[in-house]
Amino acid sequence: MLALSPTAAEAQEHAAEPVCLSHRRPSRAEAEAAVRTLIGWAGDDPRREGLHATPGRVVRAYEEWFAGYREDPAEILNRTFGEVAGYDEMVLLRDIPMESVCEHHMAAIRGVAHVAYLPRDRVVGISKLAGLVDVYARRLQIQERLTAEIADALELTLQPRGVAVIIEATHECMSSRGVRKHGSSLVTRRFTGVFEAGEARREVLAGLAG
Repeated sequence: MLALSPTAAEAQEHAAEPVCLSHRRPSRAEAEAAVRTLIGWAGDDPRREGLHATPGRVVRAYEEWFAGYREDPAEILNRTFGEVAGYDEMVLLRDIPMESVCEHHMAAIRGVAHVAYLPRDRVVGISKLAGLVDVYARRLQIQERLTAEIADALELTLQPRGVAVIIEATHECMSSRGVRKHGSSLVTRRFTGVFEAGEARREVLAGLAG
């Protein structure tokens, strides 16, 4: 393996990377140079006044849009509560705003996520459910995998009697290019445990309809 000698700024940048990252993360300067290349390829001059600062802005935007790579889903869910006074009914958080980026065309995915689980003996704060959606959404994604990742993380951490995750979203890779079909939304679902069939499944679907 080659030994790299990053600058202090690059070392700080790498320290924030997730342990699962298996490649060298480009420096900020390299990322900005890539943006200049794309601007030139699109047909404009990256040196002109209106575009001179654009590469830096794009890189800063990427830091927000893809912050999920620097966050650990387990840390989001690491604080659970066992004092629930015997509560054993479904927990359902509906209409969580969700924004992601399609990994095929790097176009926006926008919609809502609905997350439900049936506790066994522990619950998690509702803000953590929204945070979990954000961690996985702020990565290059396909909606099917995003749905499964949210459900699997809840299943692993809480070990509930069942998990249900439903995402409804529109995809700009379909509306702004290609077939250019506006108004279509994709619905993906992942059910585990008691939500796989029967009364619990009907209950969660009714809860979303209501």
